[in-house]
Amino acid sequence: MKRIGIFLLVTFVLTWAYEFGVVYPVASGALVGVPPMAAQLATGAAMFFPALGVLITRLITREGFKNSVIKPRGFKKAAPWFLVAWFGPAVLAVAGAAVYFLIFPQDFDPSASFMIGTAQQQLAAAGSPEMSDDALRSMLLMQLPFAVVAAPALNIFTTFGEEWGWRGYLVPKMATRFRIVPTLLITGIIWGLWHAPLTAIGHNYGTNYPGWPFAGIAAMCVFCIVLGIFLTYVTERTGSCLAAAIGHGAINGFASAALIFSATGGNPFVGPLPVGIVGGSAFILVAAFMLWDLYRREKAGTLHMPKAGLPDGVKKGDPIKTESPITAA
Repeated sequence: MKRIGIFLLVTFVLTWAYEFGVVYPVASGALVGVPPMAAQLATGAAMFFPALGVLITRLITREGFKNSVIKPRGFKKAAPWFLVAWFGPAVLAVAGAAVYFLIFPQDFDPSASFMIGTAQQQLAAAGSPEMSDDALRSMLLMQLPFAVVAAPALNIFTTFGEEWGWRGYLVPKMATRFRIVPTLLITGIIWGLWHAPLTAIGHNYGTNYPGWPFAGIAAMCVFCIVLGIFLTYVTERTGSCLAAAIGHGAINGFASAALIFSATGGNPFVGPLPVGIVGGSAFILVAAFMLWDLYRREKAGTLHMPKAGLPDGVKKGDPIKTESPITAA
């Protein structure tokens, strides 16, 4: 557990120090004159710290870079699961949004009036020339295929920063100590808590809700458990955290798509966004099946979780000690 502890300590300290010291002043307006794009980049930069945590942990513990969980096991076997990672999140987000709009049909607005009104306000605030509603509607709709096809590849530059840390290091390390179900529950909660400073200032769930910020942090932990199962599953199937980085990028690129068709902007705890319990219903259902399949194959001895680095007590150049396998009861 030593390397796990070092990784978590380094990752949390660096991330939270950066967010409290840089992101909070930018978000609160304490640093004046920061362009909106620069503020977004400052927030997104926090995604690199888990990878930095892996790098520092591997160096200071003399673990080296063996078993980095980057190279896929084999193209033919891995390729279908890379496609699942690429396109699956969009399919699940659409399915969850459809469930939401079936339950709350009064919130369905194909004219996209809410998003158009929001965009017009943003243009006015920025002093940009006014655009027609039809032009804005076309721009919003054109973003959807782009988000499905291109966002996973474009976002991988930042999502790899998280996924090399979570699915490429923490989850495999934890899986050598715990069975797969507690591994995914514990690491999902850790991932959710890692987001806590950003959740507290409104990311994903806003700030105007009862129980702020703890209700939002708890909801984020649940969402991270569900999403972590999906991302771990494609990592286990491919042997590479690149699949998780692609899946993470797909989610980030398409997560807000359903808002285009919401008359009110919805409720982040409910939907139509996948962070809500209804909007995320398809993710929850698929994650439950994936968790059952991982558990089933663990019991059958056919689960092949990738190995990350070296066991505790073994350094680069030392003879590798074989750990006793965890057998199911």
